[in-house]
Amino acid sequence: MIFIFYFFALILTFLGYKSMRSGINYLNYFKKELVKPKSNFTPFCSIIAPCRGLDEELSENLFALFRQNYPKYEILFVVDSDKDKAISVIEEVSRKGAKHAKSKLIIAGKAIESGQKVHNLRQAVLEVSDESKVFVFVDSDARPNEDWLRNLIAPLQDESVGAATGYRWFVSKRGGLFSQFLSVWNASIASALGANAKNNFCWGGSTAIRRETFEKLDMRKKWRGTLSDDFAVTQALKEAKLKIYFVPQCLMASIENCSFSQLLEFTTRQMKITRVYAPHLWKASFAGSLLFSFTFWSGFTALFFLSSWHFWLTLALSIMIFALGAAKAWLRLKAVKIVLKDYRVELDRQFLSHITIWTLSPILYFYNCFCALLSRKIVWRGIGYELKSPNKTVIIADNAE
Repeated sequence: MIFIFYFFALILTFLGYKSMRSGINYLNYFKKELVKPKSNFTPFCSIIAPCRGLDEELSENLFALFRQNYPKYEILFVVDSDKDKAISVIEEVSRKGAKHAKSKLIIAGKAIESGQKVHNLRQAVLEVSDESKVFVFVDSDARPNEDWLRNLIAPLQDESVGAATGYRWFVSKRGGLFSQFLSVWNASIASALGANAKNNFCWGGSTAIRRETFEKLDMRKKWRGTLSDDFAVTQALKEAKLKIYFVPQCLMASIENCSFSQLLEFTTRQMKITRVYAPHLWKASFAGSLLFSFTFWSGFTALFFLSSWHFWLTLALSIMIFALGAAKAWLRLKAVKIVLKDYRVELDRQFLSHITIWTLSPILYFYNCFCALLSRKIVWRGIGYELKSPNKTVIIADNAE
């Protein structure tokens, strides 16, 4: 049995080395992108921000959209109901930010055959200004810095780039084990983005796409019946052989303080969506999380029962696996700190959790993947969905927020 552990431990060591190398590349990519001169490519654009309910610190998140260092743009806030609690916040920040950018509130109505967010987006793109050249999509729980819009749109100057994207990094103001766990779980996805445009994906919380490209792809039609706006855009761009450019400067803090149940709900929902829209990634996550969890923790447990050279070899392999993973986590966190300068205190507080909890996150990934195997039903923003297929979403419950 111990030789089976040695076999898989050597595989994990090799994969850990490759992962650490990708961490070095990730950090170097951040450094390379951040020294680029500020772009002067500033076409008129439309920021589309779907909202539902009251996100934590929603007012600050939305007001950040008005503080952009960008000459001319509009903001379209979209809700599904005139009774949504977010409306009062939207109206307040719109009054305060009126001198910086024009804004509009759109009541999209209830979704019937798509996810509510997708339904809102499909309605919003019909109401953008005629002079708009770029569509920018942003989530209401993300907080962009003042150069976010300029940096996000800059890569679109190259017409071979189909879309530019940022990503989220979970930050907890209060700390807490489960909030830190959420940040660690999400970090492995964040570091999958980088210099290789072919492997990149769009994140709906921060994506820019030329209006011309959006219309050529017939994206509004392709969104119909879907739940995941970003997976659908990613797939359409890849089919059209257009690059997706990851902009490190557009990594955004997502302020989140979560409980254990919220951690399980969010992470499982993400993997259920992944299973439907990117089954190859779900299978890879399933296999990878099982391989790591079984090998690393069985080796750790075996140390209590081994002696002589078996003990020392098992210990050495376990330390090697841990050290490589911890190094990757440290490199990733170091890259993020370059961008999220306003959150250095919170990121410093994450150091210990990121270099340790990563050993537990594969167990959570395995749980998420297993739940996704059993069910395609999720609850998102108070609405229950069943994901029949990538192009068929059934609404099964709506608890208005």
